[in-house]
Amino acid sequence: MKVVITIELTNRQELILKIVKDEGPITGEQIAERLNLTRATLRPDLAILTMSGFLDARPRVGYYYTGKKGNQLISETLNKILVKDYKAVPVVIKEEASVYDAIVMMFLEDVGTLAVIKNKGILAGIVSRKDLLKAAIGKQNLQEIPISIIMTRMPNIITCQLDDPLVNVANKLIHYQIDSIPVVRPFDGLDGLEVVGRITKTTITKAFVELVNEKDI
Repeated sequence: MKVVITIELTNRQELILKIVKDEGPITGEQIAERLNLTRATLRPDLAILTMSGFLDARPRVGYYYTGKKGNQLISETLNKILVKDYKAVPVVIKEEASVYDAIVMMFLEDVGTLAVIKNKGILAGIVSRKDLLKAAIGKQNLQEIPISIIMTRMPNIITCQLDDPLVNVANKLIHYQIDSIPVVRPFDGLDGLEVVGRITKTTITKAFVELVNEKDI
């Protein structure tokens, strides 16, 4: 699935881009003269074009056109957003807990996925709503079934790390058709991975909405 984001510029912003592209580097005062406007009037437009990456500015030189297209600028911006900036607190359960315990925790925490941990917090597995639903079908005593029986085990778990671009995690969520990915890091002195967070579809949505609002586009 390819997501296309369109940046819509005003007519005045389009004119500013054309002037800078044709005559840059050029100062803000010179741009204002070309458009018969004051420098103060253009300040918000120049700020938006600079923050969006269409223009760059150098002290005592002026503005110049970066030569980058909207989609390229969006890609560069998204790749700067890292997992560590948006990760949520992980919701974990011990592997010796029962399926019943997992159902209760999932309901109370209002999440769709639980990270299963073993001794000292090492990631052992993942359990989803679908896993719990399958286990609940039938006449088994859910309090007697360990969650370790139904969970997806390492190394068959999709994970991400703190310095991964958030857009890469979004691609994983779509490709593997899952709702949540645990954020992990190597466990000091132990063989395994420590769970330090989680990224969900809601996390991705929140990040993209904040990005759009921040850019005022």
